[in-house]
Amino acid sequence: MNLLTLNCHSWQEENTLPKLTELAQTIAERSYDVVALQEVSKSDKAGHANYAELLVQKLHDLGEMGYTFIWDMSHFGYEIYEEGVAIITKHPVKSHDSFFITDQYDMDNWKTRKIVQAVIDINGEPASFFSCHLGWWQDEEEPAKKQLDRLLARAASKELTFLMGDFNGDAAVRNENYDYLLAAGFWDTYTLASEKDEGYTVKGTIDGWDGNKKDLRIDYIFVNKPIEVISSKVIFNGIHKPVVSDHFGVEVVIR
Repeated sequence: MNLLTLNCHSWQEENTLPKLTELAQTIAERSYDVVALQEVSKSDKAGHANYAELLVQKLHDLGEMGYTFIWDMSHFGYEIYEEGVAIITKHPVKSHDSFFITDQYDMDNWKTRKIVQAVIDINGEPASFFSCHLGWWQDEEEPAKKQLDRLLARAASKELTFLMGDFNGDAAVRNENYDYLLAAGFWDTYTLASEKDEGYTVKGTIDGWDGNKKDLRIDYIFVNKPIEVISSKVIFNGIHKPVVSDHFGVEVVIR
């Protein structure tokens, strides 16, 4: 099983359409079973269609007719974008849902967060996937711990479960987002992987990490069981495929 997570930055990127084409071509080439995307936006005011919908249309144009998408809005970004999270898959979706993980439901507040969940039939077996975009541990208004508690309550399942996305918590920082998920019983597929690279998905300053000068690992694919992971690699970093976003992606191959 091949998985990809990417904070795609969508319409906030320069040259969005060529980058969307690169992403679609890579999904087709790598034949990802499930793709989790964050900062997936559309804007009626700017005349921008839903990024996830365009991506799936591009996949269909490439002959990959099996791909479908699920998307829901989290909040308005930059006043004009309806920004949310999405799951794209080429397998049958048995059920799907979305839910708030923040105290507030105010769509005009950029800190409002939603999660999209899908139960997907992978070769006859159900598995649950969550596309996640979390806040920051130290945020006094919307602390990540509360958000993680709500996510974990929904993700409590005996079936194979993956939490995929931008968790806004660096793996190198102790006793915050990353350690909290490990303590809750989830495994980082990066550490499980037999083959891996440096793992960094953010280099320098991006939105939400102003003044950052470190290499960060804040995008993850977590799993609720210690499965066999063949590889975990950063993608769209200018080395392994061109850069398409202010985040790099993470691709994981599971036996």
